[in-house]
Amino acid sequence: MHRIGVIADDFTGATDIATAYASAGFRTAVFIEDAVAREEAADADVLVVALKTRTAPREEAVAASLDALRDLRRLGCERFYVKYCSTFDSTDEGNIGPILDAAAAELGAARTVVVPAYPDNGRTTYLGRLFVGDQLLEESPMREHPLTPMRRSRLRDLLSPQTGRAVGEVHLPAVHAGPEALRAALDALPEGYAVIDAVENADLRTIHRATRDDLLVSGGAGLALGAAGGSGTAAGSGADDAAGTSAAGEDASSGAAPVPPFPPLEGRSLVVCGSASSMTRAQVADAMRSHPTRALTVDRLAEEAAAEVDDVAAWIAGADRAAVPVVYSVATAGDLRHDAAAAIEDALAELARRAVAEGGVRHLIVAGGETSGAVTKALGIGRLDIGPRISPGVCWSRARTRAGESIDIALKSGNFGTEDMFSSAWKELGEA
Repeated sequence: MHRIGVIADDFTGATDIATAYASAGFRTAVFIEDAVAREEAADADVLVVALKTRTAPREEAVAASLDALRDLRRLGCERFYVKYCSTFDSTDEGNIGPILDAAAAELGAARTVVVPAYPDNGRTTYLGRLFVGDQLLEESPMREHPLTPMRRSRLRDLLSPQTGRAVGEVHLPAVHAGPEALRAALDALPEGYAVIDAVENADLRTIHRATRDDLLVSGGAGLALGAAGGSGTAAGSGADDAAGTSAAGEDASSGAAPVPPFPPLEGRSLVVCGSASSMTRAQVADAMRSHPTRALTVDRLAEEAAAEVDDVAAWIAGADRAAVPVVYSVATAGDLRHDAAAAIEDALAELARRAVAEGGVRHLIVAGGETSGAVTKALGIGRLDIGPRISPGVCWSRARTRAGESIDIALKSGNFGTEDMFSSAWKELGEA
């Protein structure tokens, strides 16, 4: 089988797609930014590089993505996947189009499919339009995203301003006609990009089989759910089962072949939340019923950041060792403070660092993409080995910190996970 290299535009997205590949039976590892350049990674089928390029300046995002691509090629990757958010978070200036253009030019890839659909999380594409649940993207809450407001739903209209290459569409009838018919439909398009409809996981399996020899593909994590047969499974042939069953022996329509729990780590547990998404707010509300919870005092962070962090760190340290403290920044939509985002990320990262280094925390959930990046950097994590799946797009990872501590960490995109995740996720580690 070919080793697959993935370039992800944020940290939670990296673990999202890694979870999908691991569920399909592939040995999968995530590398934080340039840590991949220092690794040999001989023990993984899929290498995912986690970058922070989604809203970075375009030139910086392209340069970082090309550096990652070259490192992945050096490590023996032969097929490549540019992973972006399933809601195609971008502006007319980029960064999805410029990164795809640069990767395609570097690899000499004439065609790249565009497949953000992730039905398990309510993202589907029909007639080239992206839906979030039953809403068009432009009618969903993403319309008011502070950095990438999504005011159009047709993916061709979103991508075309970002690239000079042709952007074609392949609609659902061609997908339902099977892999060979889909390949023919793709081959009939001009060179450039091909937006493909997908409304269920069976469509993703068909798309995966039709593009399995493509040098470069792109999308959300959903397309990886169509893969099966990594060497981490007993079958390990690298070939897709014609019936759509993963090599791990489970129907791939669920996207959830089990990954065994890690050997247990002794230590405390903690949740830190920088996300303001509606799902994370619901998760915080659920946690308030059974966990010790504490909100960051955002106004105080502006004046006395060190004192606020000291006080919250002392509160975490003083909590019952059997409890799971939850520290959050936003409980309701009215709490949202865009002007304090950087201060919140810094505070939560420092709290997590202290909790691991000084407080014996060995199991950590981090909610929010930017917060996940800040926390992993504060802990000095270079590699995440993918473990048990918690819910679609969320998994446990085993990592080693800069100081040498082994920890279990789950990086959660704001809108992912079940409402009771802060209570239920621990059972995947073999805990009550």
